[in-house]
Amino acid sequence: MSSSPPPSPHFLTTRWSLVVAARDAGAPGSDAALEHLCRSYWYPLYVYVRRQGHSPEDAQDLTQEFFARLLQKQWMHAAEPSRGRFRSFLLVALKRFLFNEWDRSHTLKRGGRVQHVPLDADDAEERFLKEPAVSATPERQFERRWALTLLDRAMASLKEEYARDSRLTEFDTLKDYLSAPRGSIPYPDIAAILCVPQGTARAAVHHMRRRFGELFRMEVADTVSDPGDVQEEVRYLAGLVGEA
Repeated sequence: MSSSPPPSPHFLTTRWSLVVAARDAGAPGSDAALEHLCRSYWYPLYVYVRRQGHSPEDAQDLTQEFFARLLQKQWMHAAEPSRGRFRSFLLVALKRFLFNEWDRSHTLKRGGRVQHVPLDADDAEERFLKEPAVSATPERQFERRWALTLLDRAMASLKEEYARDSRLTEFDTLKDYLSAPRGSIPYPDIAAILCVPQGTARAAVHHMRRRFGELFRMEVADTVSDPGDVQEEVRYLAGLVGEA
C-alpha cells in the first residue's frame, strides 16, 4: 500500500497533532509540519533573544540555530501535550539553548549551516524596532508577542475566508472595527461604503467580530493541551495584548 502524500502546509494547523507530526522525522509531512511551526512562531523567540541584549545579527543567528537544533537534535520529542502550553515548551527550550548550547567561538556564518530552517527574518529588525518600549521582563514581552502572533494568525485566516467568498472589500472596510467600542462604530458610513442598509452593515460587523473571536479561540486551542484551559488562556493573552 502506498503511503499518503505529505500534507500541504497551507492546510496544516498549529495544534498538538502538528507538533507530534513535526517531531517524527522521516514521517510523511514531518518536514512541512516543522517548517510551518517555525514560520509561525519564530518572531516571538527572536524578540526574546533581542530583549536579552543580543545584536540583530546575533539574534538572527541564535534564532536560526535554535530552530536548526530543534530539527537536528530532535528536541521536539520533549514536547508533549501533557506538559502544558506549546509556547512554554518553546521558551524553556530556547532558554536552555541560550544557556547551554551556544558557543560563540564556533558560530557559523549565516547561510553556512548544513541544515537551514527557512524563516521570514528579512524584516525582523524592522519589526522589532517598532515594538513598544516597555519595562516588562523579556519573558513577559515574549508572551505578549506570542499573543499578538496568534491574533495575526487569526486575522490572516479571517482574511482568507473573506477572500474565498470574494468579499475582500467588505473585509478591508470592517477590519478596523474588530476591537472598536460598539458605540464608536460608524454604521452609516459603513453602509454607504458597502452600498447596503444600515441594518445589514451592523450585522456584517457583528458577524466579523464574532468570527474573529472564534478564529482566535481556535488558535489558542491549538497551543494548549487541555480544552478546559482555552478560556483562561484567551483571557490571559487578551490582557497581554492590551499592555503598552
